[in-house]
Amino acid sequence: MAEHTRSTAIHWVATAAALGGVVAAAVAVTPADAGTVTADGPHSVPAAQAPNPAGIALPLDCDGLPDRITQRFSADTTGHGTVVTVVAARCAAPNGTPPDGLYVLGFGPDGRPRITATLIRPTQNLTVRSAGIRADGSIHATVDGYSSEDVPRCCADLHDTDTWTLRDGGYVLTASTPLAQT
Repeated sequence: MAEHTRSTAIHWVATAAALGGVVAAAVAVTPADAGTVTADGPHSVPAAQAPNPAGIALPLDCDGLPDRITQRFSADTTGHGTVVTVVAARCAAPNGTPPDGLYVLGFGPDGRPRITATLIRPTQNLTVRSAGIRADGSIHATVDGYSSEDVPRCCADLHDTDTWTLRDGGYVLTASTPLAQT
């Protein structure tokens, strides 16, 4: 009876293959940005109707490197046709985690996309982990930061959640949890 309870190499190979199949299936059905970018509720709009960030010079100081949009979502924040696109962007550095900027894009008087608000500046040295627009039109973001220059850019040790609400035509920071150290 002991012969049937012992594991052999073929048992481990079969187990590894089965586990690999489960992981591959989960990756295949989960979008790469699942859970990080949302435009909730009845105000979400198709990207074709929203301001497109292509061609807009984002205020990033990349020293010759291209910039990279890491998150992008669009919604009608008022429910009355005010469509915006929110983008988190950073320099496309070959290593480390450069700081993000978080920008609201709208349509200018000429009908072309432009930056209408800067919610997070790259000089704040934060990384936008996730962001979204809630059904009430407010924008929220979970961000990571660094307690000192000695903390490696790969390993943020401070975390915060912020919410901006549209007031008098602009976004105002209305809720912020203090940066908590991990």
